Amino acid sequence: MDKRTCTALAATLVAALTLGTAGCSGGQKTGGPRGKNLATANIGKVIGGTPQKGGTLTVLSNTDFTHLDPARNWVMSDMNFGTRLLYRTLVSYKAAPGTAGGELTPDLATDLGTSSNGAKTWTFRLKAGVKYEDGTPITAQDVKYNVERSFSPDLPGGADYAARYLKGAKGYQGPAGGKHLDSIRTPDDRTIVFELRKAFAEFPNVTVMPTFAPVPKAKDNGPRYDNRPFSSGPYKIQTYQRNKKIVLVRNPHWDPKTDAIRKAYPDKLVMVMGLRPNQIDDRMIASQGADASTVPWYALRPESGVKALPKADVRKRLLAESTNCTDMLQMHTGRAPFADVKVRQAVQYALDREAVTTSSGGPAFNDPSTAYMPAALFGGKQPDTLKIPVSGDVDKAKELLKEAGKPDGFSTKMTVSNGDKGRAEAIQQSLAKAGIKVTIETVDPSAFYATIGDTENRTDLVYTGWCPDYPSGSTFLPFVFDGRFIKEKGNTGNHSLFRDKATMKRIDEIAAMTDAKKAVKAWQELDGEILAKSPTVPVLVRRWPLVVGTNIAGAYGQTSFGGQLDYASVGLKNPAKSEG
Repeated sequence: MDKRTCTALAATLVAALTLGTAGCSGGQKTGGPRGKNLATANIGKVIGGTPQKGGTLTVLSNTDFTHLDPARNWVMSDMNFGTRLLYRTLVSYKAAPGTAGGELTPDLATDLGTSSNGAKTWTFRLKAGVKYEDGTPITAQDVKYNVERSFSPDLPGGADYAARYLKGAKGYQGPAGGKHLDSIRTPDDRTIVFELRKAFAEFPNVTVMPTFAPVPKAKDNGPRYDNRPFSSGPYKIQTYQRNKKIVLVRNPHWDPKTDAIRKAYPDKLVMVMGLRPNQIDDRMIASQGADASTVPWYALRPESGVKALPKADVRKRLLAESTNCTDMLQMHTGRAPFADVKVRQAVQYALDREAVTTSSGGPAFNDPSTAYMPAALFGGKQPDTLKIPVSGDVDKAKELLKEAGKPDGFSTKMTVSNGDKGRAEAIQQSLAKAGIKVTIETVDPSAFYATIGDTENRTDLVYTGWCPDYPSGSTFLPFVFDGRFIKEKGNTGNHSLFRDKATMKRIDEIAAMTDAKKAVKAWQELDGEILAKSPTVPVLVRRWPLVVGTNIAGAYGQTSFGGQLDYASVGLKNPAKSEG
């Protein structure tokens, strides 16, 4: 789809979102979010009331998972699916809409952990009676084993908090050959102790990550574990055909008495993959037959908004939480021409964020970004330290290119996920005005992170984003800009390959601060300092619009999972209809 078509559709979508229907601009006095956009009005909303137990919940998807192996699972949507349905972690998030969904709550552990030794030692006690899908008990040793296997070179892609914080972790390559981390101790089957190399008061937040789910050593088969994780959650995998379908059925040994988070309403979940995004949108909007008991895996496309928003019955089934994730254009700072800060700054000024926002559905579905960290980490409003116009400044960009010795511009390549092609085309056209000619390479979402994580063979530009794992600058800036954790393969976060000594020194200084308020301010200041060096360009923060079927109940956007549907609580109004 070319940009002209997308722009026209987006403009119509913005009007539909702002006014609802034509009637809203007339004499309507009550009923409906007049004077504000409908995306905002749907924040914190729960659709369909309380679900009934039973039936089959169907999920329609255009793609497969990146990873389901808990040692490798660090993509927001996959984490949501895995940790809400298939496996449990030491700590998790409360199953609730709005800000309550960000509250930590014990999962496998009996509490949020006990610190000692000045927050360098953390002890967790596992609940009694927690079991795997075959009825065997879950042990502290199983959690230790999964944390250790996350270091394995043949299992790239997972959260690397353990590598960053565990004592003695440098150079560790996983449990192959019987090698273990002395900084993880298991005094008995229900106790696990983590020794950190430095004080870290936020460590309970880290144990929400799939890395801290249990994996029994006897079931581990390396990279193939991705195809069949062994369940500690309310469901287990019945069948999984890559890129086609996954079927989950109840885990008979999951005990709801040990789990205050997951409701497990449906008897079965079926995800159908490989569908066209427009096909999914049309089916969700129509909600006919079996599709009434269906939810989408991915957000409503901007161009489908004009079909959905004018219809009052569809708007009632719309969720639109903020993702709290910043989309960024990341430049390879380790090689020419982007090793030159002037070139990187030229890209910052040339980029038309307004055009990219429009291509994504307009201001109703997105907010242009003026900083790296989302507004939630700035007390609700991002600063604008550079004061670059939202539509860009082409003359300034050309001036910077001239100073860099490239008055005629240059050519480069950009890798994007298939779903971001429209945004990529908007970027391509805006950079072209300054003489920067961009060739777009699209990759299937399931292979996207593996492609851009190959630092030797990737393109100079990538369009991706970062979501804070919890509300702290420590889970954003260090992961996106600390050059000490760049990997040759399976690289995550720092896709600008930014290795700046001053930045890394400041990251360590802030991490060592004991005054939380000072640390918050310091992270915010560092955001602006890095922005001036321009390793990446913040583009926008998206919302996550979802239209669910008419038979769906308990549906809300989980803020801790980027506004996506919380699979811990969703189910059906009438389970019998899903079987018809």
